[in-house]
Amino acid sequence: MPDYEPHEKYQSVLLFGAPGAGKGTQGAILGRIPGFFHLSCGEVFRSLDIHSELGQTFYEYSSKGELVPDDVTVTMWVRNVAAQTTLSLFKPHDDLLILDGIPRNVEQAKLMDEHVNVLGVIHLVCPDKEAMIKRLTRRALKENRVDDAKENVIRNRWRVYEQETAPVLEHYSSSIIHEVDAVGSPASVLQHVLEVVVPIQDSHFNNPISGEPTGPDA
Repeated sequence: MPDYEPHEKYQSVLLFGAPGAGKGTQGAILGRIPGFFHLSCGEVFRSLDIHSELGQTFYEYSSKGELVPDDVTVTMWVRNVAAQTTLSLFKPHDDLLILDGIPRNVEQAKLMDEHVNVLGVIHLVCPDKEAMIKRLTRRALKENRVDDAKENVIRNRWRVYEQETAPVLEHYSSSIIHEVDAVGSPASVLQHVLEVVVPIQDSHFNNPISGEPTGPDA
């Protein structure tokens, strides 16, 4: 069993941005680097046991096309992270947790405060909304998701983001928010993301007294 106490907050960095900004791409890349653990909210939903109590609750809402309540979403996330910790896939004392897709609104951010200590927010900025909508359309067609390629669907996702998700930034101190231009190749964006997360990882997981690393390479 892991020696991580359930009441301890997970040290985290939040990947934040509009639809198509590349949160999932950057999170997946970071998750392959030792010392980072990426878990997207979408992955949490996909891994649910549909026969469990939470799975049944999720299905009850999703089957009607309704949004899962914020408290249920956060509970699902918390239990999934706890399971990953128990299996030693995620080592909270060594790994910086990369949040992706959660919190989606201010209420979720408030609920998450009980479980995570957000050390930094990487805001993937999309200065050209129309260019990003075209990018989402091309991606959906490439992945053979024809319904997701419809412009009205994409524009609705943007409306939801602007109305519900964008205000999450105001929940966190401006001192920990770092803007990164989301336009460019994944490698180029990654370079700028690493410029933010590496110092955060170093400052948190290095022993401030002895200066000796306490992370996975110690």
